[in-house]
Amino acid sequence: MELTEVRPEDCPELLVLQRCCWVQEAVLNNTLDIPALHETLEDLRDWTKTWSVWVLRQEHRLVGAVRARLDGDCWEVGRLMVAPDLAGRGLGRRLLAHAEAHAPADVRRFALFTGARSTRNITMYQRAGYRLVDAPAVDGHIRGAVYLEKDVTQRENPGPPA
Repeated sequence: MELTEVRPEDCPELLVLQRCCWVQEAVLNNTLDIPALHETLEDLRDWTKTWSVWVLRQEHRLVGAVRARLDGDCWEVGRLMVAPDLAGRGLGRRLLAHAEAHAPADVRRFALFTGARSTRNITMYQRAGYRLVDAPAVDGHIRGAVYLEKDVTQRENPGPPA
């Protein structure tokens, strides 16, 4: 599998993957009030310009993705997705580790949201060192979501790989 930065031509396929992944989240969390389900192709293209975004391909198929961006001293991770038929194979952990490895050296914490009933996601994040905390006041906070943070002030190799 190949993990690369997103390219403009990846966006249509990325939107399809996003919808596939978040439909499952909507069912699990009993809500359609999930921004990822309502984004247009243009919305997705817009956030690929303001976030660092990586996609995972298995041969020619886009099977996973993750995005991250700096907000103060926090590296926000989001839209971590793996094709439903490939879930449980460690691809989410790989994408999460990749996003974390690309955080700037002065980042003090990683943060992300996930569905409150998404126990599989919560367990993965907790195994990676995240802990559930009260969400900060954020525009667009999703009802039914939980907020997780990971303190990274003690990380050994800060910053993106050379």
